Amino acid sequence: MIRTLAFFLCLISTSAHSESMKLAVTTSFHNSGLSDVLLPALLEETGLEVQLLVVGTGQALRLGRAGDVDAILVHSRADEDTFVAEGFAPYRREIMYNDFVFIGPRSDPAGITKAAGIPEVLSHIFTSQALFVSRGDDSGTHKKERELWQLAALDTEAFGAWYKAVGSGMGASLNIASALNAYILTDRASWLNFGNKSDLKLLFSGDAELFNQYAYLPINPDQHPHVNADASDILEKWLTSARAANLINAYKINGEALFVFNASK
Repeated sequence: MIRTLAFFLCLISTSAHSESMKLAVTTSFHNSGLSDVLLPALLEETGLEVQLLVVGTGQALRLGRAGDVDAILVHSRADEDTFVAEGFAPYRREIMYNDFVFIGPRSDPAGITKAAGIPEVLSHIFTSQALFVSRGDDSGTHKKERELWQLAALDTEAFGAWYKAVGSGMGASLNIASALNAYILTDRASWLNFGNKSDLKLLFSGDAELFNQYAYLPINPDQHPHVNADASDILEKWLTSARAANLINAYKINGEALFVFNASK
């Protein structure tokens, strides 16, 4: 009886000193597997429990505007700047980066491996009308894809049946591309952690236009007084710490790093 009471009191004590918060993150970040490394270490070191809402960047920003989360971690700079300018976050804090890559059939029917840059990559796909899977979900990856088509002076609204806008997260979209043996734009981390590669291969990468920065935006308590600003601050300080930097830079799949920490103090 005494042992049971002591255990119960211990549970009460632990609960009283723990913090929790809601963080909206992109499907590409979650699919990388990095959250499975970071969140247990965060909980152990700070006592902060983070509930992830895994959505596209567009939906993460909408959740932030509504005050349904305490912070967001996304990768669409122009939208982040607008979010801050509108007062929904006091600032954006860069945390880490990787890059986008073009995946496609090993045989590369559009010949994108020979392309000199992004406009040529997309022109080859457009001209050959090779199957291309678009996330089509207003995510950060989808926004980047549309930006790249515009860079190539091509209008996705006029595309034919070869262009498949699937309205899905990164993992589901990669599965569809695998099933169709189609081209797709994805972030490197999601690709490296993707198990159903089938006949797909990384065909084009390294262009400066494919840079992919992730940023942390705490929701402004002046807009939404109910948000847990204290917990959001704890998470931000930990994500920009030396401990987080080591975990992020050391996270690899098959010997290849998925992210580079670049948070400034």
